[in-house]
Amino acid sequence: MAKTKIAAETIDLPIETKLKYLYELQLIDSKIDEIIRLRGELPLEVQDLEDEIGGLETRAKNYQAEAREMESMVLKKKNDIETSKTLIKKYGEQQKNVRNNREFDSLSKEIEFQTLEIELSEKKIKEFSFQAKEKKRLVEETNSILNDKKIALETKQKELEEITNETQREEDELRKSSDMYKEKIESRLYSAYQRIRANARNGLAVASVSRDACGGCFNRIPPQRQVDIKLSKKIIVCEYCGRILINADPRD
Repeated sequence: MAKTKIAAETIDLPIETKLKYLYELQLIDSKIDEIIRLRGELPLEVQDLEDEIGGLETRAKNYQAEAREMESMVLKKKNDIETSKTLIKKYGEQQKNVRNNREFDSLSKEIEFQTLEIELSEKKIKEFSFQAKEKKRLVEETNSILNDKKIALETKQKELEEITNETQREEDELRKSSDMYKEKIESRLYSAYQRIRANARNGLAVASVSRDACGGCFNRIPPQRQVDIKLSKKIIVCEYCGRILINADPRD
């Protein structure tokens, strides 16, 4: 009920008052924009570094896991070699007690097969050992880059914190004032103001007429249109850039 009453009172305000509130809101929002510009690209740089560090940490963990897997494979192949050696010894002993050439040849093939298995396992051990060594090198390389990025992030965070501490109180007060004026302006007009701000290069949605031209895009305003702007009887937008036009400072 209370909100409906406030909204109705807001809509019933004279156009001149609405323009005044819009102008006040624009001044406040422009100051907020200046504070954000003062911080520059630091928030984005901090975010990019945090994302990059997260990716590097994941990469390092993956390399470590792959290195451990390769080392595990090396151990497995060494065990396979020991198993093959045991079998070769066993088959060699059995050959001493064979009853015919067929059994001897069969055991010889088994010994030959296990000998090949040992050679293959030794080859795989070399490959897995090399891969494990390479993965460990990549872990060290990634950790080195990671440390540099963490140092850079700490520096950027301190810079951002210093700037934020200097301006945060002012920004908070300005945002409170901005919210206050938002409540004074009817929702449809405020939505239009926000839409224009979002599309404007400098966030300027309300522009004054200066030297017969729009203060936002600097295109010339026709004389009759300037008269209408001075009368403040209706909301007039620039036909070139779409900004809401006012006559100088409506507070005067």
